[in-house]
Amino acid sequence: MEKMRINKYLAGKGVASRREIDKLIEAKHVRVNGVLATSGEKISDEDIIEIRGRKLELGDKGQKKVYFLLNKPLKVISASKDDRGRTTVVDLIETDERIFPIGRLDFETGGALILTNDGDLFNKIIHPRTEVYKDYLANIRGFVEDKNIENLQNGLKLDDGITLPAFVNIISRSQNKSILKISIREGRNRQIRRMFEAVGHRVEKLVREKIGKIGIENLKPGEYRELTKKEVEYLYSLGE
Repeated sequence: MEKMRINKYLAGKGVASRREIDKLIEAKHVRVNGVLATSGEKISDEDIIEIRGRKLELGDKGQKKVYFLLNKPLKVISASKDDRGRTTVVDLIETDERIFPIGRLDFETGGALILTNDGDLFNKIIHPRTEVYKDYLANIRGFVEDKNIENLQNGLKLDDGITLPAFVNIISRSQNKSILKISIREGRNRQIRRMFEAVGHRVEKLVREKIGKIGIENLKPGEYRELTKKEVEYLYSLGE
């Protein structure tokens, strides 16, 4: 298993945000295999992590591996826990296993989100070489002109670099509103919202409909189902 930067790895497990983890490391509250952690350190499920002296169980050894697809509602946190007491995606799923989301959807975005206790699958899906496209349905304020759709498709310069090309399909356009389907294979923070802001438009509603070939279909917001064996095998096949 490839190792990952400690703040990204722990954030993906739902421990805290990357910034919060960096603060814990700076305050010398995090140890890896008994040694104080450093901000650039890389870890995996094989390492023993302690936060404020408490061992954190990150591996899935001896656990039954479970896989869920959730239609995340709006105003729910994509994390395992929240220090402000807000509802998290984990709160919505009934399971005895310690699960965590693979990737994130922001507070105001709904749709497809996979949750699991399988650390190997987590690492595989979020690795840069795994080209899994995510499909979104976006309601946009105003008429999105063809030239701006071309800019979205070709890549845009954002404050954290140029985006990879996207696929964009027009569902409808009017003077006040455009409905588009957009597919991307990156997972930057608020990426689609920032892409449309870069071409002068505001996203009014955003729903992720698919992760690769796996879609929410008839799931209502807040509903979930277990992934099938074929769907799990499909996710493991990505990037091979």
